[in-house]
Amino acid sequence: MTEKHWKTTWEPGMWQSMVFSFLAGVFGANAIPHFVKGITKEPFPTLFGPSPIVNVVGGWAMFLLAGSLVYWAHVDRNAAAAAASGALGVLLMGLFHASIGAFGRRA
Repeated sequence: MTEKHWKTTWEPGMWQSMVFSFLAGVFGANAIPHFVKGITKEPFPTLFGPSPIVNVVGGWAMFLLAGSLVYWAHVDRNAAAAAASGALGVLLMGLFHASIGAFGRRA
């Protein structure tokens, strides 16, 4: 009778790579308008008000979160799926900002 050897470390699967990469794309794409509007001192709506300082900090935090999600996605193990999922997240956030935006369409 042979003894079963169980893995002692958990390895991420393709779904983790896809979900984390998608979210990284969403947060990374959403960080761009907030950060840019903040450093150009233009108002841009957030949950905490349209202040440039709030936008810079919010954009910076979203960039950090996006980078962390890319790290946790282990994109080297599922490169094609991670790249496609991340690109889809960027596209969807871009379409969101180009259409209705966070607080509805402006006139």
